[in-house]
Amino acid sequence: MMPESMRVFLAACRHILCILMFVLVVIGPSASAFDNSGEGLLIGVEPEHNIFEQIERYRILAEYLSKELGINVRLTVMSRYGELLKRFKSRRLDGAFLSSYTAAMAFKQLNLEPVAMAVNLKDNAFSQGYLFTRKDSGITAAKEMQGKSIVFVDPATTEGYLFPLVWLRQNGVKDKERYFSRFSFSGSHASAIFAVLDGKADIGCAKSTVYNRQITKDPTIGAELRIIAESAAVPETTLCLKKDIPGEVKQKLLAILEKMTSTERGRSVLHNIELLRFVKAGDSDFDGIAKMIEIVEKP
Repeated sequence: MMPESMRVFLAACRHILCILMFVLVVIGPSASAFDNSGEGLLIGVEPEHNIFEQIERYRILAEYLSKELGINVRLTVMSRYGELLKRFKSRRLDGAFLSSYTAAMAFKQLNLEPVAMAVNLKDNAFSQGYLFTRKDSGITAAKEMQGKSIVFVDPATTEGYLFPLVWLRQNGVKDKERYFSRFSFSGSHASAIFAVLDGKADIGCAKSTVYNRQITKDPTIGAELRIIAESAAVPETTLCLKKDIPGEVKQKLLAILEKMTSTERGRSVLHNIELLRFVKAGDSDFDGIAKMIEIVEKP
């Protein structure tokens, strides 16, 4: 029987090999942004809880888009939320699959525009922010949170940071540093959920799609946690591209994404990336994010 230490070591080696294969096969040289020489598109992807599964899913999508578009499409997974805004220019990215807050910031800072939204397996392109606690905590309102600990996801997320700040502001809490005994960032929506479940934080926040997915996997989570606030719906994942990319390339890419459901190969790719389809995105889909940012930025 193989010792536990050896199994852990081999598992770690497999994870490292997976990353190296992704870097060599999917990411490729960092200096190849889209231009008229036909070097292709380099698209960033924000991280999920299980980055190894995410790498494989997006590799399949990149191969499909490359074949259908007739140019090389490569996808690179960022190490954390918000990293894309800092590294977009240095990595010479042409666009990215972005969560709602990062997309709203990218429109202003990086001159990007929305192209297509991903529709999840629940037939929804939108998600909500949930603010939750353990049912045995006795916390049901903002006034009961004073002196407690709260875990956010990342400053660059709507559901995991912007929405909770707006809700707290609307309930009289303007200074989280003084109001809470401690606050932290989990780095992923799933991790924030488990932090509250495990008693590492009294209050947590996460996007509804991840929260509901975890409950589907383990119904006891729903029995232990209580949702005390929900945000308005916001786009969950949107493909955004630089405005200076030729319009015909954007239109062709949108058409390919929208027609994936009409072919066996397209449906297979959608199944592997756990989506139903893609739909056209527009600036108005992000109006709610702008209103939230305005509330938080008020003195």
